[in-house]
Amino acid sequence: MIEFIPGLLLGIGLSAAVGFRIFVPFLFMSLAGKFGLMEMSAGMDWMTSTPALIAFATATILEIGGYFIPWVDNLLDGITTPAAFIGGTVMMSSAIVEMDPLMQWSLAIIAGGGTAGLIKGGTATTRLASTATTGGVANPLVSSVETMGAVGLSIFAVFVPALCGIIVLFLLMYTIYRLFKWRSRRRSLA
Repeated sequence: MIEFIPGLLLGIGLSAAVGFRIFVPFLFMSLAGKFGLMEMSAGMDWMTSTPALIAFATATILEIGGYFIPWVDNLLDGITTPAAFIGGTVMMSSAIVEMDPLMQWSLAIIAGGGTAGLIKGGTATTRLASTATTGGVANPLVSSVETMGAVGLSIFAVFVPALCGIIVLFLLMYTIYRLFKWRSRRRSLA
């Protein structure tokens, strides 16, 4: 039973990275699988194909570029927030090998989709606050930090999954704290 823990930590790390940028962790997973740095679960080998790698690289460039255009970034948040749940679920499912499919997909939906969705909710809230307070002028800075978060978490997830798991745990606790604080502030203004 303990043999699935590295895959779980890898999946959690990549799912959290999806919360920052949808396609960066897909690109890293594709590269890691292609170079034999990680094993893909059954049915997910297509992610290591050359066409998939090219598609993920292209989507990553377009996504990162789009987030550096003020106001377009808020539009992208509206599109990528629901996609983060799906992306996190796929990341987790791809990383967990040799597990009962029911358990694998249940864990993928709850842990992978939930982690990605929670992080994405925090980043979307941050961008909304940045737009409201600076008119979007600070959004490229926010986008840079989010992109670095996605790249950093993806690297840690592939090479140091245990450390990545600890980082994600603290990141989730901080995000939950910030979301509750934001929610209570909104209620007090209403």
